[in-house]
Amino acid sequence: MDTQSDPHSVWLGSMQRPVKLIALAFGAVTALLYLYLVVMKILDPENAIGMQEMIRPEGRPLVMIMLVAIIGTLVFTSIYLSDHIGAIEGDPHGFFDILSLVTSRLAMISIGLIVLVMFYEVVSRYVFSKPTLWANELSLWIAAFVFLFSGQYAMQQRSHIRIFVIYDIMPRWMQKTADVISVGLIVGFTFALVWGGYTDAYTRLMRMETFGTAWDPPIPGTVKGAILFIIVLVTVQAVSNLIADWNKAPEHHSPMDDIDQTEIEHIRATLQEQDKT
Repeated sequence: MDTQSDPHSVWLGSMQRPVKLIALAFGAVTALLYLYLVVMKILDPENAIGMQEMIRPEGRPLVMIMLVAIIGTLVFTSIYLSDHIGAIEGDPHGFFDILSLVTSRLAMISIGLIVLVMFYEVVSRYVFSKPTLWANELSLWIAAFVFLFSGQYAMQQRSHIRIFVIYDIMPRWMQKTADVISVGLIVGFTFALVWGGYTDAYTRLMRMETFGTAWDPPIPGTVKGAILFIIVLVTVQAVSNLIADWNKAPEHHSPMDDIDQTEIEHIRATLQEQDKT
């Protein structure tokens, strides 16, 4: 793939700029619609669209446009950010690694959204004495997806909990056998989870089961299905890791592996700057 447009491009190559422009366009539409809704809330509070209507868009074209704009902003921003990897991140190999990078960026953005929601709630509650009916549920809703996508990202980065005391002393053929067994257990667990939970998740999704609060978002209806779907993605990522690592040379681990050398260099540079000042 041509990456001459940006030497730091991981996978988008020449598509990096168009993706960035699309993300900015969706973001601009979202910002303009938000300002419009705020103005309408002030000028015509009786007919204004609030958070109650945002999860019930039927018959409200403006709400549908707003939701599409928000989703477009999140998706294309995540795709753009996934084209740049950090110093401690491994290079992606194949489609599923890239997919995990995209969802990891979505999780990172979502953490910022949770902070904004809670900040809004604190200001509304303690400054204006007008607590919201939706901030807590929205935070829980977003946090559920952050948790799920974080597991997928951890699997892609091989940063999930692993115990190497016995693994490191095994010959390579035995390490491969252990890897196959562990991935097989993951596949078996996922199969049992999907087999046992699919009907319930499908039923909840079809009736969009709600949370039973004043705002009443469809958290059970969406999260239960998302759990099954994303655990399948985690399992596929585990299989992808097994294939990608099959012909790698044996690895040996030590406590020094947990030390982030890049972060140490940043701290050292910061201290040097402070000494100069």
